[in-house]
Amino acid sequence: MSNFSSFSRRRFLVTASMSATGAIFLKGCVGNPPTTVTDTSTSTSASPSPSAVALTAETTPETPTAKLGFIPIFEAAPLIIAQEKGFFAKYGMTGVEVSKQANWGSARDNVEIGSAGGGIDGGQWQMPMPYQISEGLITKNNTKIPMYVLAMLNTQGNGIAIAKSQEGKNIGLDMSKARDYIKGLKQEGKPFRAAYTFPKANQDLWIRYWLAAGGIDPDADVDLLTVPAAQTVANMKTGTMEGFSTGDPWPARIVGEGIGFMAALTSQIWPYHPEEYLAMRADWVDKNPKATKALLKGIMEAQQWCDVEANRSEMATILSGAKYFNVPANIVTPMLKGEYPMGDKQPEIKDFQKAALYWNSPRGNLSFPYKSLDLWFLTESVRWGFLPASTLDNNAKALIDKVNRSDLWKEAAQELGVASADIPASDSRGLEKFFDGKEFNPENPKAYLESLTIKRA
Repeated sequence: MSNFSSFSRRRFLVTASMSATGAIFLKGCVGNPPTTVTDTSTSTSASPSPSAVALTAETTPETPTAKLGFIPIFEAAPLIIAQEKGFFAKYGMTGVEVSKQANWGSARDNVEIGSAGGGIDGGQWQMPMPYQISEGLITKNNTKIPMYVLAMLNTQGNGIAIAKSQEGKNIGLDMSKARDYIKGLKQEGKPFRAAYTFPKANQDLWIRYWLAAGGIDPDADVDLLTVPAAQTVANMKTGTMEGFSTGDPWPARIVGEGIGFMAALTSQIWPYHPEEYLAMRADWVDKNPKATKALLKGIMEAQQWCDVEANRSEMATILSGAKYFNVPANIVTPMLKGEYPMGDKQPEIKDFQKAALYWNSPRGNLSFPYKSLDLWFLTESVRWGFLPASTLDNNAKALIDKVNRSDLWKEAAQELGVASADIPASDSRGLEKFFDGKEFNPENPKAYLESLTIKRA
């Protein structure tokens, strides 16, 4: 079905782009996976807030305003930093509102009505929510609200937290060691309760993959629940669930407060995996293509700023504020630096490459919305029966081409001054490898499905 072309491997280039009134270094996009792992934290000092660029007729936004929704987890950082550090305003988007959403259901409802109706124009999304909204699969009355995927916001920054009551049960990255215990709980009528923040999306898919890799059927052997991220700590304290898959800072906060431990980080399950995305209503983008690219440029610069390790302390202070995460900065800071106390007698992880990253990775640029990664989300949706098997025969490529606007990302990157050699030459990131030895080849998603033992498809 899909025909994602292969692409050559290049090492990333570091380029500099000068604005009309000031300069900002643009770390080169890792447009194609380099042959060696490269440390992405090269700067040693925090960068100042930017000055506005001189806008031309081709770059002046049709509107300076946009309302972007976010959920208070690390994935939202590029939106928040672009607002707080002035990157949106730098490109003429002086009226951007970054609006906290109560939960993913609220974000979906608010994008349905749009900003004109008091909602939002787009913002941060789990995948494949933009596809589900576009196809009317999760909207009221199954109304189709066309969306465009514009950029990936980050990789990693997620984990699976487990309640303290489960310590010593061999619950960790390799769940085959706990398989008999977990299945036994179900047989005794006291099933292991595992939660995620929204069904049929990222965090549901991560916990399903983790369980199934250990021989545990997520639909038959455990009880799956939907719980908003902000209720994680409270629900763990009251003992209403044993496991939770969500974004930082919530999993590590559970460890810090002695409520539980970390079984696995998603960076261990799938290093440099696709995480959450910027997506907007298609009608807003079609009406405001220059404003869309201005938003993208602001977010790209924010992503580069976020990936400077020396900026992470300031980043923690910004994110921890009351209008954003509303948690102490000392809770946020270690995770932003790749420091994860795992608990349950596991060694602490201290590795910046396992933290949430936003711009560069050994697998390529983290901002570019590779269509091959969208295909993995659709294939996993078929795996669990969320989409019909015919999706991979009939319309996956056409659907991805309709929703994923990697072309706008490339145009914005060119306007920003990113070197052409650093802009991905292909919409495919190539072969993806998981911790359990499974591989996803976007040229043959059916072979990936056939290799999986536990599935609905």
